[in-house]
Amino acid sequence: MSRPSSQAQEANPDALPKQHRTYSIGELARMFEVTPRTIRFYEQEGLLAPTRQGQKRIYREKDRVRLKLTLRGKRLGFSLAEIREVVEMYDAMPDGNARQLKRLLEILADKRANLERQLEDIRLMKLEIDDVDQRAREVLRQLGDDA
Repeated sequence: MSRPSSQAQEANPDALPKQHRTYSIGELARMFEVTPRTIRFYEQEGLLAPTRQGQKRIYREKDRVRLKLTLRGKRLGFSLAEIREVVEMYDAMPDGNARQLKRLLEILADKRANLERQLEDIRLMKLEIDDVDQRAREVLRQLGDDA
């Protein structure tokens, strides 16, 4: 079995081993359905560290994974500080120590507890809305009967 030539790899970046694959800001923006401005913001915040060729940013697989973790963290309600902490722990995972892993578990437990509280708040709000809805419908029926 022959290996693809470097010229063939340059023509088809997907042929590169994943750890050597690079991405442009536009590719990452399309991949994660965010704007280039969002990616530049996370870079400014120190969550991404692309190399540069002049003005062109070159993102590596590590940046892609960090962006993925960052966006997932934002969707889950993590603050940028919490995301940074988790991303840094992720980076250190092969060498991660028990203290880092315990901190990660603390952050996740805190988020889980917040989500449980939000779910309970939503459940109670839904019950209140259902009650108001039922009373409003009853008043409408009475007004219709009286008219």
